[in-house]
Amino acid sequence: MTDHSPERAGAPAPAAPAPAREPGTDRTGLALGLSCYLLWGAFPLYFRLLEPAGPVEIVAHRAVWSLGFCLLALLVTRTLRDFTAVLRRPRAVAQLALAAVLVATNWLVYVYGVNSGHTVDAALGYFINPLVTVLLAVAVLHERLRPLQWTATGIGALAVVVITVGYGQVPWIALALAVSFGLYGLAKNRVGRTVGALPGLAVETTALFPLALGYLLWLAHAGAGTFGAAGPDRTEHMVLLALAGPLTAVPLLLFGAAARRLPLSVIGMLQYLTPVLQLLVGVALFHEPMPPERWAGFVLVWVAIVVLTVDGWTHRPRLARAA
Repeated sequence: MTDHSPERAGAPAPAAPAPAREPGTDRTGLALGLSCYLLWGAFPLYFRLLEPAGPVEIVAHRAVWSLGFCLLALLVTRTLRDFTAVLRRPRAVAQLALAAVLVATNWLVYVYGVNSGHTVDAALGYFINPLVTVLLAVAVLHERLRPLQWTATGIGALAVVVITVGYGQVPWIALALAVSFGLYGLAKNRVGRTVGALPGLAVETTALFPLALGYLLWLAHAGAGTFGAAGPDRTEHMVLLALAGPLTAVPLLLFGAAARRLPLSVIGMLQYLTPVLQLLVGVALFHEPMPPERWAGFVLVWVAIVVLTVDGWTHRPRLARAA
């Protein structure tokens, strides 16, 4: 974690440094983090409102309206220059374009899962995402795992086996979400220290915009699009599709602001709020089935998360010193 505080060359050293304020006590950061994860957790309710639009149409609208919202936000915050600066860096643009493809894949699988009655599988995907991230650190970054991290990933793999055997099929929606979001995080990590959250998101949506707009125009020409289609709820449906832009960007901006105010340990705990809410929505509101084998798989995943959390908490002082 880089230190963004300015250095004062030649300034006299203070006699006794003031104690650093514990980031975890930042109430504003906590409120921002909670708002972000609550919005993400409520997304299944929003995507159900977008029917009869299909997953690809929804994702295309999400990309198109997100770019418009990002450009407006860049103008309001007077950071448009940061966006154009990134566009002049071919390597950063290529990395963000790859990230855009990965996040679009994640969106597509997620919307399909929610609107096809698999919200619980989507929640499972975000529960196991930290385990996938650990495995990616080994496979791609060649990091060495500690014993508890190996234990957690082993328990997570066992959970997938239990669900697969119990259901008779691999939970591909959960795995696709976990892997695509893990790879997205890895791609963003390559440019995250040099590109701000809002300019980065604007570049990602710029990369998706031509394909997304072309698809929507093709739908309109073929008479298969739902935006502007005749019906009693025509205006409401158009507004809901247009809201895909701010509803995509706002949580990401809230997350970026929270991450600057809270320690990583708090962010790590807050992230589980989203799949918990998704699970509750899937079971309590959408009435998706939860047979014993599915509960067994979820319990194993939760055990793996506890093991991973204990390991991270145990090594927190060492990680802080390394940062």
